[in-house]
Amino acid sequence: MNKKFSLKNKTAVITGGGSGIGKAITFTLASQDAFVHVLDNKFESALETIDHIKKNNFIGVAHQCDVSNIQEVNHVILEICKTSNIDILINNAGIAHVGNIENCQEEDLDRLYNVNIKGVYNCSKAVIPFMKKNKNGLIINLASIASSVGISDRFAYSMTKGAVLTMTYSIAKDYVKDNIRCNCISPARVHTPFVDGFIKKNYPNEEKKMFENLSKTQPIGRMGTPQEIADLALYLCSEEAKFITGSNFAIDGGFVTLNSK
Repeated sequence: MNKKFSLKNKTAVITGGGSGIGKAITFTLASQDAFVHVLDNKFESALETIDHIKKNNFIGVAHQCDVSNIQEVNHVILEICKTSNIDILINNAGIAHVGNIENCQEEDLDRLYNVNIKGVYNCSKAVIPFMKKNKNGLIINLASIASSVGISDRFAYSMTKGAVLTMTYSIAKDYVKDNIRCNCISPARVHTPFVDGFIKKNYPNEEKKMFENLSKTQPIGRMGTPQEIADLALYLCSEEAKFITGSNFAIDGGFVTLNSK
């Protein structure tokens, strides 16, 4: 009997795999026997992730790549496809911004657009022709609860994540006959280094209190963990989920549904 959620003989590309959620997804897919390729603008972070994987006897390669640069993306994807198919693409790379429209400058909007929207476009556009040729493929986009509901002081971030959600629906619809599936994961607040840095920067000497306050914004009473997001991604990557496409998976401690009641 085959191991549940096995990714043996699968090749996965994970953007932003050098830290946080992306790092957890990379390690989790590798632990299920996927050959992983980490694309990250910070090459040292990508190498650290791959070193961690190799120490556990899994396999993967690190690539320096700015997902907002179509030339860099095309080059890396082409190099990978010279030696293997790309079965899975995880569009995880993303950046955040705190502020309403008055506190969002044009350069802030452009910066988030280039990574969060254009990055998904660049990577998806690069891999889809290869997936079409192979008549098989899966794309998972990291969206957010901000794709679906209003979040205070997240104007630019919400704009980009809303686009990620609708790009997911479009790709799923357009390529279903090519046996390419596309889904997205929409986390609420997840405890990553970004959260710790945000609290430290904006609430000095009140870190513990603010961490507790932010945790309580989820009805379940805590933030999510990168591993919990990675485990959902693993399921969606597996053969057990091959009937799922064009879906948005909230993983939010009840934030979207329970806060509205």
